[in-house]
Amino acid sequence: MFVSEKLGQYTADFHNAAVSYDVIHHAKRALVDWYGALLAGYPMAPTPMVEKSLALELDQGKARLPLGRAASTRAAALINGTASHTAEVDDIYREAIYHPGAPTFSAAIAVGQALDVSGMEFLKASIAGYETSTRIGRTMGRTHYKHWHNTGTVGTFGATTAAAYLLGLNASQTANAIALSATFAAGLQQAFKMDSLAKPLHSGRAAEAGVTAALMAQQGMISSLDVFEGEVGLGQAMSNGPDWTHALDDLHTQFNINAMTFKNHACCGHTFAPIDGALTLQQQHGIKAEHIERVIIATYSPAIAVAGNTHPTTAPEARFSIPFVVATALLHGSVRLAAFESERLTSPTIRALMSRITLQVDPTADAKFPGQRSAQVTIQTKDGQQFSMLQPTRKGDPDMPLTDVELDEKFVELAVPVLGAARSAVLSKALWGMDAAGDLSGMC
Repeated sequence: MFVSEKLGQYTADFHNAAVSYDVIHHAKRALVDWYGALLAGYPMAPTPMVEKSLALELDQGKARLPLGRAASTRAAALINGTASHTAEVDDIYREAIYHPGAPTFSAAIAVGQALDVSGMEFLKASIAGYETSTRIGRTMGRTHYKHWHNTGTVGTFGATTAAAYLLGLNASQTANAIALSATFAAGLQQAFKMDSLAKPLHSGRAAEAGVTAALMAQQGMISSLDVFEGEVGLGQAMSNGPDWTHALDDLHTQFNINAMTFKNHACCGHTFAPIDGALTLQQQHGIKAEHIERVIIATYSPAIAVAGNTHPTTAPEARFSIPFVVATALLHGSVRLAAFESERLTSPTIRALMSRITLQVDPTADAKFPGQRSAQVTIQTKDGQQFSMLQPTRKGDPDMPLTDVELDEKFVELAVPVLGAARSAVLSKALWGMDAAGDLSGMC
């Protein structure tokens, strides 16, 4: 069987699979995290632009946008997928260098609302999407990430799987949907190398493409089932021809949704180890920001390639600037959404500290990427003292996870400015109880 066929069979069989309480709970954690990201990104550019561009598909259909506006299934997937990747607070599966929640949940809720499915079926569809897509991303590897944005490419498969599950496609139909979505997969890293609003669209388009592929397969569309391992297939075209032989070996024995990273900072995940290390040194040694002479950050090379912007001028650029977010953390104690408001972006104090931050590649950290995201952080003070530490992982990673309470606090922080405190509390309860919900109306 080809990879697409194995994934199609897995997804079709998953309808009858018993899923443990632990896995369902991890899925609810991912859902709570995704919905917070969705609400945070909904008012932010480019989401309103995307919504306005789809005016002909709004105020109709059974799918819903975050504040309850009706939309077609396709439009809801595209808008919600864009919104939930905009604020840079969505989840990560580090081994695949990929944000699964934004494309997968966005596709699942759009189709699920259209079909009026139960909360448990919605969760199972989303789990299936996480499991298939994370394995594809893991196999495509670091070489794929050199040029491609995995959330746009790999995310297409998570969205397709979730949509196919909810549509009740059989194994053959699902295999063809997944194979078809491979030719939709796209998203270039150049889209976030400068001031650009294109990056969140990668997630939105992945969600939309997944829904479209599943709907087409439902109508009999077929595609090249060897699209992953073929001589001019995805593996050859977008990576270095990875070996797919054992890509799915643990598909029936391990749930990757149990090993998600949930962001503790509102910026690119490659900046987290430097932020965490800098804050730890500051707290341990009582270092005041005004006493810092120099900060040296040694980390893995993709972190510097993606988030090494030394002169960001806009919020999208600043979210991908290790110097900016580390300086912000040292001066303000955290990197939340407020870190990217105009007064922070132009702050002379932040800029002065940024100029004293140096980035270097650490060969040891580089060799361990993507499975480990570490940074060696050194702070030198103006009185000649030097403090250094290895930050081996990131707060929010599976080996240093956010608790349920911390996840809920993050959700509330992101939701209240959009919904208000009372409505946010009701929504939080609905999300944590999704496995018992008869439908998805509690998420409107």
